[in-house]
Amino acid sequence: MLTAEQLTGQKDSHVLLVEELGIQLYPLAAQAFLALKAMAADDGIELEAVSAFRTFDTQLKIWNAKYQGDRPLYDADGIELEHSVLNRDELVTAILRWSALPGASRHHWGTDLDVIDREAVPEGYRVRLVNEEFSSDGVFWKLGEWLDRRLPETDFYRPYMGFSDGVQCEPWHLSFAPVSVQALQSMTVKILEEALADSDVLGLEIIFAQLPEIFSQYVMNVSDPP
Repeated sequence: MLTAEQLTGQKDSHVLLVEELGIQLYPLAAQAFLALKAMAADDGIELEAVSAFRTFDTQLKIWNAKYQGDRPLYDADGIELEHSVLNRDELVTAILRWSALPGASRHHWGTDLDVIDREAVPEGYRVRLVNEEFSSDGVFWKLGEWLDRRLPETDFYRPYMGFSDGVQCEPWHLSFAPVSVQALQSMTVKILEEALADSDVLGLEIIFAQLPEIFSQYVMNVSDPP
């Protein structure tokens, strides 16, 4: 069972550095991902995690950069938005479509990873982690098809595949169910509120005014493991 500070990324005592991967993960998730990586290699896929455990502060930097317009924002179809025309409510909604609130990211748990097929990346190509990369003519189509076929044989699943008015579909996002399901059940609005209270998260007044709704729509509103 993760503590409130571990759930919200304020402590990292539940994760370990996996030297051969260069990322931090919950130990059981690390073992399972190494096995998944070997399984993928047997099928000609070089599975690589481009994001794994993140601290609260790392997620804070991502959030604030998007709020300030230093990182791009996208609509539900993945089309870039014009930051300057969005009001504060629209800014918060636009960020939440693709990025979690600090304290609410599943990456805080050390159970979730964003993956690519490194072998499929052309020289000079900048990976963006957008849905078109996993479409039938996308650079990661083979990876997406492989995950559809082989992931049910493992303890990993994709929590953002059954889009239902929350975080957009993310076929690259894997979650280690034996730990992440329990972690999600442990999360509460109060835990998130306490993590945010003394932080430098931009838009905090807007966030606090609708935190129960944000929690329901963007934290709890995920696909169940198969």
